[in-house]
Amino acid sequence: MAANSSSSTASKSGGKQSGLTAEQVVATFQRMRQEQRTMASKAAELEMEINEHSLVIDTLKDVDPSRKCFRLVGGVLVERTVKEVLPALESNKEQITKIIETINTQMQTKGRELTEYREKYNIRLVGEGEGDSQGQTPSSTRDSEGGGSKSGTGVLVS
Repeated sequence: MAANSSSSTASKSGGKQSGLTAEQVVATFQRMRQEQRTMASKAAELEMEINEHSLVIDTLKDVDPSRKCFRLVGGVLVERTVKEVLPALESNKEQITKIIETINTQMQTKGRELTEYREKYNIRLVGEGEGDSQGQTPSSTRDSEGGGSKSGTGVLVS
């Protein structure tokens, strides 16, 4: 409901939306949020891999270096010695740590982009700000819903 009225208001007044409909704004916002969620889940997955690597490294440090062990390489179980596997595990752990740092930096950048996008298009999430309007008068509540806001447009996202 609010999305339709805001797109017609924007097209009449030449608002900030620069030709995008409310549906396009919402779709772009949802896509950006999904990208951020995907990054977060990938970072969590890699954190679990680091924990697994640490556990194996700690276990192998106490073992005789000439003892044979098995390592999964490209879906094939390969027989190696502990002294061959341990440096490779430590190297992999370092690389995964660097990847996580990169993903975290990208997530922060994506978060800033999302915030800027929300401010640019006056996007409010469902349930956001409900506690703020309880003590307001009816006219101030109407103004905060887009009728008298500074940009005159707003998109409500579920």
